[in-house]
Amino acid sequence: MSNRYCLFTGKTELSVLTSPDDAHQLLDAVLVERAKQGEKTAFRQLYDQHHRRVYALCFRLAGQAELAEEATQETFVRLWQKLPLFDGKSQFTTWLHSLTVNQALSCIKKHKSFWARLLPAEQAPDLSSAPLEYDGLDKLILRLPERARIVFVLYALEGYQHDEIAKRLSIAQGTSKAQYHRAKQLLQEMI
Repeated sequence: MSNRYCLFTGKTELSVLTSPDDAHQLLDAVLVERAKQGEKTAFRQLYDQHHRRVYALCFRLAGQAELAEEATQETFVRLWQKLPLFDGKSQFTTWLHSLTVNQALSCIKKHKSFWARLLPAEQAPDLSSAPLEYDGLDKLILRLPERARIVFVLYALEGYQHDEIAKRLSIAQGTSKAQYHRAKQLLQEMI
């Protein structure tokens, strides 16, 4: 136990941090408030703390390093723009996770439509044949077709339900389930 000054109430309060997660949440809350005030060093600290996790999620969804880097960059640009709207009702990491998924999916769609306008379908780059940058299951996931990979990552790894996935991807719930089943079958064949 320790006494701490609360930025929100302006009072000294008794504080009990029971885990490292509590400390991270407290630090996030302080950094978010400072970044909302326009303090760039606080935003930089948020970036440093969360960059790897955001990139990993973008990479799993996009299946390609260049696209994941672009989605990660767009996520942090969007974070800077939307930070004043963060009301603290949820954990910052939950809010950032949702923002990351939205930006990654948007980036994938944008990239896909760019190639569709520029090249005939048979000449468009195959986003499912990404360089094998990670070991184990991650390598296999990257080999999945794009839609199956996205559904698999969101459902199996990120804990989304099929109705949530269907809304985010603008597909039927049954399509989400079918793509997940397809991804599982393909992964079993690869193993």
